[in-house]
Amino acid sequence: MESNGGGASPIRREIEALKEEKARIEQRISVLEAQLQEEASLAPQQQQNDGVCNGFCPSEISSVDANLAHGLSADSIYRYSRHLLLPSFGVQAQSNLLKSSILVVGAGGLGSPALLYLAACGVGRLGIVDHDVVELNNMHRQVIHTEAYIGQPKVKSAAAACRSINSTIQIVEHKQALRTSNALEILSQYDIVVDATDNAPSRYMISDCCVVLGKPLVSGAALGLEGQLTVYNYKGGPCYRCLFPTPPPTTACQRCSDSGVLGVVPGIIGCLQALEAIKIASDIGEPLSGRMLLFDALSARIRIVKIRGRSLQCEVCGENTTFNQQQFKDLDYEKFTQSPLSTSPQKLKLLSPDSRITSKEYKERIISGEPHVLVDVRPELHYKIVSIPNSLNIPLASLEARLPEISSALKEQQKESTGSGANLYVICRRGNDSQRAVDYLRNKGFDLAKDIVGGLDSWANDVDPNFPMY
Repeated sequence: MESNGGGASPIRREIEALKEEKARIEQRISVLEAQLQEEASLAPQQQQNDGVCNGFCPSEISSVDANLAHGLSADSIYRYSRHLLLPSFGVQAQSNLLKSSILVVGAGGLGSPALLYLAACGVGRLGIVDHDVVELNNMHRQVIHTEAYIGQPKVKSAAAACRSINSTIQIVEHKQALRTSNALEILSQYDIVVDATDNAPSRYMISDCCVVLGKPLVSGAALGLEGQLTVYNYKGGPCYRCLFPTPPPTTACQRCSDSGVLGVVPGIIGCLQALEAIKIASDIGEPLSGRMLLFDALSARIRIVKIRGRSLQCEVCGENTTFNQQQFKDLDYEKFTQSPLSTSPQKLKLLSPDSRITSKEYKERIISGEPHVLVDVRPELHYKIVSIPNSLNIPLASLEARLPEISSALKEQQKESTGSGANLYVICRRGNDSQRAVDYLRNKGFDLAKDIVGGLDSWANDVDPNFPMY
């Protein structure tokens, strides 16, 4: 009889194949619906040209046309009727929206709700920039994507979702990373830019590019249980550099993949980004220029604070600036901010090869029964998620105070050893903090300390495929 394990792989492959087929069908349906909508909108005009009245006399047709002088079709009136009924919005704002173009940079936690609402509300042309693929750990916050698109480009997934909501608008896919080499060309095609990224070099680059091109920028951020939102470069308002002329230290630049985020928080900020973009595009209300919205999820508090106005000394938008497109292209934003544009985890190289071992080598030493101590230097919160059995959790921040604890653990292992003594190994999540810890431990006399290359990620990939990753 064939075991369950033997049949699992073919079943999984068939499920994945069916999911891909489903995604292709959904995308094709969206395209066909858009074509059908276009044909329907052209039909009345064609009938009029052909002299067909369809029950209306010419005078009645003229009367209808006169009442639709605002340019909205019958379908548009019905689709956006709740907008049109708002005294503060109405026909003119909707017409402005349908003529506008908005670019969303990033189809992640912030970009997902922003894109959905911008598509639904009737932005004429909606651009999406992203080079990443959909992953399972995106699902809790990146609500534009579905499990069927795991492993596929986020741009493809987001575009399909937007088309399924509104087949009457134009969706433009930019499946590439935004860099100085392509930013000017891409951003110049749109009226408004929404920054839905999560790293310092991208924020500076997008803001600088918007200043050079004269585009308003809706900027949002979300981390942990907090979020913020403002509008830059709008009607004489400040740009990002006016507020932050000097990049923050790299230790202050955290990402969701390292620090975590409650899924609904970027959802709230992303919705508010869509709102600000809609206000600018439709020319209603008072956008958040010169002000910043601060959101605290735990206290359910939203505050609006006044921020610094445009700086006359700003290097990019200041009174005497000479910053231009060529200078923008030549600027190295990763070097300027001392942080990477890439979303892939940072990989430090602090130790020499003889101070490190691979996860496979460590597994062999466990099997051989080698006396040793394994110190896990991740924060306690991480350690509670998952850990290697018999490891000792001493967070990097408390390493100095707990050196006696390590010495004691080594002595206990040495009692059971018939050889030269017990070895000391250090592990973390990805192999960065473990290097810092080993470097410190060796300076404190723990000469045999070694770190495990790649940390728990390497253990999951190379030793135990069932080990949970986070």
